[in-house]
Amino acid sequence: MNIYLTLKALHLIAVISWLAGLLYLPRIFVYHVENKQDQNISNTFKIMEKKLYYYIMMPAMLLSWLFGLLLIFSIGLDQLAFKWLQIKLIIVLILTSYHFFLGSCLRKFSLDLNTYSSKFYRIFNEVPTILLILIVFIVVFKPI
Repeated sequence: MNIYLTLKALHLIAVISWLAGLLYLPRIFVYHVENKQDQNISNTFKIMEKKLYYYIMMPAMLLSWLFGLLLIFSIGLDQLAFKWLQIKLIIVLILTSYHFFLGSCLRKFSLDLNTYSSKFYRIFNEVPTILLILIVFIVVFKPI
């Protein structure tokens, strides 16, 4: 079996899982903000958010990084000289920062200290979509 293709497949599976969480968690935050007065609903959202972040998103992010780095090592570190790969890694660092920002929002929700509006989360929810589009085009076309 080709190790490169295996790593690539595992990387794609992990990235898809991670992005699903990055797209869904802010959407849950929207509904959480809009229902914060109802304590039962708020508690349900807290459970959903925590499970999504810690049981799906965190492992998926870690596996995305692991398989991505293993891919780079399998093709050779000299590939880091390519601008397209450097740009992709910068975008992935931005996605990772976004991930941890969502984690800080999660902690604020768990303490009933959220200060952001549902509109903020609706707009902020577009960030991973835009970054995903950039990554796909950069990886497929390798323009630079």
